[in-house]
Amino acid sequence: MSEKKENKLNVGLIKRILSYSKPYKVRFGLSIFLTLSLSVLAIIRPLLVSNALTTDVSENKSIQDLNTSCLIILGFIFFEAILQFVNISTTNFLGQSIVRDLRNQIYRHILKLKNTYFDNTPVGMLVTRAISDIESLSDVFSEGFIVIAGDFVMLLVFAGVMFWKNWVLALLVFTTIPLLFIATALFKNGVKKTFNEVRNAVSNLNTFTQEHITGMRIIQLFNKEKDEHDKFKVINQQHRNANIRSIFYYSIFFPVVEILSSVAIALVIWYAEVKSSTFHVTLGDLTFFVMLTNMMFRPIRMLADRLNTLQMGIVAADRVFKVLDTNEIIPDTGKTEFAKINDKILFKDLWFAYVNENFVLKNINLEIKKGERIAFVGATGSGKSTIINLLSRFYEYNKGNISIDGKGIEEYSLASLRKNTGVVLQDVFLFNDSIYNNITLHNPSINKEDVLKATKQIGLYDFIISLPGGFDYEVRERGISLSAGQRQLIAFIRAYVYNPEIFVLDEATASIDTPTEQLLQKATDILTQGRTSIIIAHRLSTIKNADKIIVMEKGEVIEQGNLKELLSTESKFKMLYEMQQGELIT
Repeated sequence: MSEKKENKLNVGLIKRILSYSKPYKVRFGLSIFLTLSLSVLAIIRPLLVSNALTTDVSENKSIQDLNTSCLIILGFIFFEAILQFVNISTTNFLGQSIVRDLRNQIYRHILKLKNTYFDNTPVGMLVTRAISDIESLSDVFSEGFIVIAGDFVMLLVFAGVMFWKNWVLALLVFTTIPLLFIATALFKNGVKKTFNEVRNAVSNLNTFTQEHITGMRIIQLFNKEKDEHDKFKVINQQHRNANIRSIFYYSIFFPVVEILSSVAIALVIWYAEVKSSTFHVTLGDLTFFVMLTNMMFRPIRMLADRLNTLQMGIVAADRVFKVLDTNEIIPDTGKTEFAKINDKILFKDLWFAYVNENFVLKNINLEIKKGERIAFVGATGSGKSTIINLLSRFYEYNKGNISIDGKGIEEYSLASLRKNTGVVLQDVFLFNDSIYNNITLHNPSINKEDVLKATKQIGLYDFIISLPGGFDYEVRERGISLSAGQRQLIAFIRAYVYNPEIFVLDEATASIDTPTEQLLQKATDILTQGRTSIIIAHRLSTIKNADKIIVMEKGEVIEQGNLKELLSTESKFKMLYEMQQGELIT
């Protein structure tokens, strides 16, 4: 039952793979036509050679007739070579075009996935799906469906002509075919199993390497180089063993095919010599059968490899389609374009859990009026950052509602909501690009004058100009060439030039020095001016001017009020304030 289900699944996958060739119907049709034509034409060359040996050599015709036959054979070889060139170019172009389209599709799909998916999926695995797994699909078209069909047609043509020429010699050749098909079946099943092992090993290797190179500082800081290298050696050994098992099947199968091919040719030669007096076998017939035996065993030998390539492509496609079929996407069905807040943001009876019913936000009820500056404080894990993640729709809440001006945030288009919500995180991510491109993110609507104005207002202009290349300075991966404070300031500028309606500051001043904090405080004052602002911070200096301070604990709002009100009572906030001696709020 499971085998039938798997076959049915494979048929569905094949149909889905073939559906990607629809935009290239002409090239797909041309590939089929050329492949089948070459399969039929393959019999002509042995026939021409056989005819030349029989009529021109055995019957002692003139040298001119032999020259004419040789020229015809040579001309046909050139014609066949041209067709093969066009065919290979067409099928490979088709395969690479489909790979390009599918890779664009999966990357576009990944961009839409919820943060929950990335929380639970290793980056290395996604890289494998988007790069090497999709590349395997190219071979499905260049060496898979079409070529396999051509091989079958070629074998049928060869078999028919062989029986037509000499049915006895044909039977001798085909005595080894059953053994060849048995060897092919065993090879195909063995390699299919090892291929799955190889693909899993590649995925594990990519995931481990990506994660540990990213976390290299931690590895070196805690002197874990040897331990991590030992782990890598185990995974790498598994990858090696899987590949060796695959190579083992190839190392047995190809010699077996060569032996069977040689046995078939030997039987033909033996019969031609021993039985030539009883059954007349010409030199042309003998040469024809020797040539055709070699030509016939080659596609049979390659058939196993191509069927394996097809299976590889189907397995890889299955992995890719599982990512494409992931429905962990933020629904973008909102029709209203969010441009500005006219009244307020309202959190009503809000509940949220990252996993199952383990709620990290419980019955949140908040009101943030237009232009208000709201600060969230509380211990780590109290749910502060989760609130802004829900507001930006990086996650979807379980119960309750978040509305802006009376409309649920899901009624606004996702692009307009995020465009008008500027977020500055504590862990700033900068791309391996210039400072200018990290500020604008290649947005053509942001001109250089806006960027220069923002950097001057925030106080980073002189520093950027002092760098080699100024705004064209490459910050390298994750902005490693800049200090934490400088990365934060660039993140402030990035938020500023996008001119958001809602500004969110998520603990962005938690781990910087005092001079940089003063620059960031200035940047915060500029960015929050005239905007609805939500600030999550440890330092009192960042929230002392807030209109309202929200104190959270274990996912619930336990207190709210301005600084003066909260310090005037025996509040949780006052206890936290005194505990940190007026310098830190944890």
